[in-house]
Amino acid sequence: MCEKESELKIEFSPGHVELIKQENVAIPYRRVLVTGATGLLGRAVYEEFQNNAWDSLGCGYTRARPRFLKCNLLDEEALRSIIQQFQPHVIVHCAAERRPDVVERHTEAAFNLNVHTSATLAKEAAGIFLIYISTDYVFDGRNPPYGENDAPNPLNLYGKSKLEGEREVLRHNPGAVILRVPILYGEVERVDESAVTVLWNRVQEGAESCTIDHCQQRFPTYCKDVARVCRQMAERRTQEPTLQGIFHYSGKEQMTKYEMSCAIADAFNLPSSHLIPLTEQPAGAGAQRPQNAQLECSRLEVQGLSVEPTPFKTAIRDVLWPFLQDKRCRQTAFH
Repeated sequence: MCEKESELKIEFSPGHVELIKQENVAIPYRRVLVTGATGLLGRAVYEEFQNNAWDSLGCGYTRARPRFLKCNLLDEEALRSIIQQFQPHVIVHCAAERRPDVVERHTEAAFNLNVHTSATLAKEAAGIFLIYISTDYVFDGRNPPYGENDAPNPLNLYGKSKLEGEREVLRHNPGAVILRVPILYGEVERVDESAVTVLWNRVQEGAESCTIDHCQQRFPTYCKDVARVCRQMAERRTQEPTLQGIFHYSGKEQMTKYEMSCAIADAFNLPSSHLIPLTEQPAGAGAQRPQNAQLECSRLEVQGLSVEPTPFKTAIRDVLWPFLQDKRCRQTAFH
């Protein structure tokens, strides 16, 4: 991954310093294409690569301009044109319909994005290192933890769509990496952009009691940590072409949404007595979720590619700080 360019070299000799221009010097030059760069994870991935000397191109659709390239990934010609013109060394495919309840209601559109687009991208990315972001929802949650070789059994259409996407990617691009991650949170444009940060609304309600799920065990994972894993895999692949297949990455703190809400309240020294744990799943609660789809991440660790997860309270303070309504709390939130 080098380009031939000119380079200025400094040569020293006693009493003399000279700048010498050298032509056709191999300069490391790395290009990455990030799909879904306007989304929760995509933004973090784009910034991680850009901040570490990668020439980064992000594409999005409804929220793309002015920062990113606008591209409808369902348009195969447009996708092919971007890849041919930019010629990335790495593609991180973050674009997806990741809301399980939306997938249940708009199944055809979700499968077009999660499966068909992933297959097209994998075919067009022949010879390019492709990282496909997948989910712990490919498992049914009945017998955790789940290793990379455990048999998937998704409970909802979202999990099925991502599993089909995995299979299409590996069928068309066997050298790709599948990176499965659990529930994500990170820097958001709105708190409802993540199933974790949306809990902030309930924490701040304060005066009115509200029930929050205390059944499903989750492992909230910080987007910036996932982004670092993606970059490290991309950089390792430049030295080890055999890096491929399925990997898992996850935060280590096990929490229900009720416990996340209490941790958020504690991080900002806010009351949590109005939060009531809901220990039974109500009827008609939307798409079925796995009870505990904990990911076992040893393959990533053995390869030396894992990242120590950022503590939940540390990261959630950074993420939700801009949404703090009572600015007086800022004087005490970290004390």
